Amino acid sequence: MGKGLLFFCCACCILALTIVNLSIGPIISGAAFRFLYDPDDVAGLGTLNCKAAKDALDLAKDAPNHDDDLIKYDTEYIYNKCTRAKGMHDMEYTAFIFDIVIGFVCGLIGLLHLFDLKKDFVTNTGIIGLICGIVGFVLTFVYVIFNGLVYTTVYVEGIYKRDGDYAYAEKDGNNFKCFYFDHEKNGNSKYAKISDLGKKQYNYKKDWNKDIAHPECIDNYYVSTCTGKEIIENPISTLQNCDYLYIANPETEITNKDISDRFLTTLILSLIVCLANIGLALFGFLLFRDPSGF
Repeated sequence: MGKGLLFFCCACCILALTIVNLSIGPIISGAAFRFLYDPDDVAGLGTLNCKAAKDALDLAKDAPNHDDDLIKYDTEYIYNKCTRAKGMHDMEYTAFIFDIVIGFVCGLIGLLHLFDLKKDFVTNTGIIGLICGIVGFVLTFVYVIFNGLVYTTVYVEGIYKRDGDYAYAEKDGNNFKCFYFDHEKNGNSKYAKISDLGKKQYNYKKDWNKDIAHPECIDNYYVSTCTGKEIIENPISTLQNCDYLYIANPETEITNKDISDRFLTTLILSLIVCLANIGLALFGFLLFRDPSGF
């Protein structure tokens, strides 16, 4: 397979996969907004005021007798969430649009050369492919970083973390021990992250409670206790026969899996686009050095 054909294939790969990304992207589709910020804020992720979050972080750090752990799990987390969500928003639009242009232009030029048209332009085509491939790789890779950070670090408020059986705590003597306790100052540890939402326990499942022997153990009253304490002490007497405590009111929709799949799919496809951009730059350079490849 000649360099020219490989150049054309890389361009087509970039174009095709980016079209898919445009149709399912969590930001562009609007599916991610309620998971990343206040759904009542109609301004959108693109206009998040991360400077205000940074000022709040600086004030917290400068305060006398400040608590480093509280800053880490509260003010700093809010700032990081804001910058990462806004960065992902900006890069999703920038990288996807640029990759569409790259794929179309380089694919069209490559197709013309494959039909023996504009052969005198092959050297310039190589330069175009080299530059576009490098820029496309950088932009897409930055998007991959933001996507991965948001996917793996952002907690979803209101969706309590649970294991595959919907449990969030287990019996420990006369008390219960929280599964997902992280730190006494981490108020978000009881919530699931976006990367968790594809699991079955965060989406609709018929007869989800049929294997729970004691229905009275389905109770999320104590889940808030797991925020600042690992042990739920002195639970009410009706829970004494429980081996585990389970989250009540499980999901009735599959929207959580949808958003998780969107993040993961665009992440994987964008990584492939990164490789295709490297190929475009490589074969563009080879064509620049040896135009006879087309």
